[in-house]
Amino acid sequence: MEVLEMKRKITLLLAIIMVAMVILPACGGKPASGETLNVNVGPDPDTIDPALNSSVDGATMIIHAFEGLMNLDRDGVPVPGQAEKYEVSDDGKVYTFHLRDGLKWSDGKDLKASDFVYSWNRAISPETAADYEYMFEVVDGYNEGSLNVQAPDDKTLVVTLYNPVPYFLELTAFPTFFPVRQDLVEEHGDSWAVDVKTYIGNGPYKITEWVPGSHITMSKNKNYWNYEKLGMENIKFVLMEEDTAKLNAYQKKEVLFIDDMPNDEIDAWRDKPEFHLEGQLGTYYLSFNVQKAPLDNKLVREALTLAIDREFIVKEISKKGEVPAGAFVSLGLSDADPTKEFREVGGDYYDPYDYEGNLEKAKELLAQAGYPNGEGIPQLEYLYNES
Repeated sequence: MEVLEMKRKITLLLAIIMVAMVILPACGGKPASGETLNVNVGPDPDTIDPALNSSVDGATMIIHAFEGLMNLDRDGVPVPGQAEKYEVSDDGKVYTFHLRDGLKWSDGKDLKASDFVYSWNRAISPETAADYEYMFEVVDGYNEGSLNVQAPDDKTLVVTLYNPVPYFLELTAFPTFFPVRQDLVEEHGDSWAVDVKTYIGNGPYKITEWVPGSHITMSKNKNYWNYEKLGMENIKFVLMEEDTAKLNAYQKKEVLFIDDMPNDEIDAWRDKPEFHLEGQLGTYYLSFNVQKAPLDNKLVREALTLAIDREFIVKEISKKGEVPAGAFVSLGLSDADPTKEFREVGGDYYDPYDYEGNLEKAKELLAQAGYPNGEGIPQLEYLYNES
């Protein structure tokens, strides 16, 4: 079963902060400069190491403390970040990035192009075991375990790709491509990313306080190249996991931004001006254990796939604007021809809106598999997340 997930963009809060605007209709206006903005984007993060993180809440924190070669604007278009400008070779395979003058880490040390060389190679190292290391597979040398990324001087980074990649600039704005400090990583190991003293970044904010189970506070980084454009002096990430607790905190004005609420509360909030749903590419899917009967039977797996009423799920259960999916790749991804969507060209495996027709087909498949009307099929255990 696949359902396109429609959740809030991880870049939303940063975009609001960067233009010095905070829309807080439930709290009577915009806080004055110098105050602390209390928000909730999740519980204690599993990790906020840019190379190791694979969660939305962790990424939200990381993009405040670090910055890549490029940023994405509100429309998802790449704009200069740590790199002031870049050139692309005629064959589209070599990118030359020119870093801004005077770039520094949050502790005042100079940031160099070689920091990107180290960080990218660290991300693909088997010892690092990064979930998203495969994102570097477009870079020449990935298959050999050493990326073809060169720093001819402190301000120049040259990246060679296997083939032209039209979305490469977008990749450089992803947290896995952010630079980290080699000296701190090598001296402190994994603990560098859990200690305020060693969590040194190059982004607009820096961590000034971290109380596990309570909050992470970030303050403006005076060494950030675009410091003058920053808004709030401090951002306090209040750490909460339960959606009910998040909503209660928002209603009490203990936090001015939450990224989720109980599903059964959504209908009551849907028409309120401060309630927003933002699209995000993603697919919920059902993963079968094909080594165990009856799921080792392809006919049974196909029948179960067709027997799920996706439209009911998105309308009555999740209620967050998800779109029933007829295939694994979600909407919003372009095909080889960028003017067309992959889903438009590839089509669906089944009509996710024709539940009655799908159910009849599912019954036929179960009968072919030896389970007429589902008779004899054993009870199946389904493990799922609630967030």
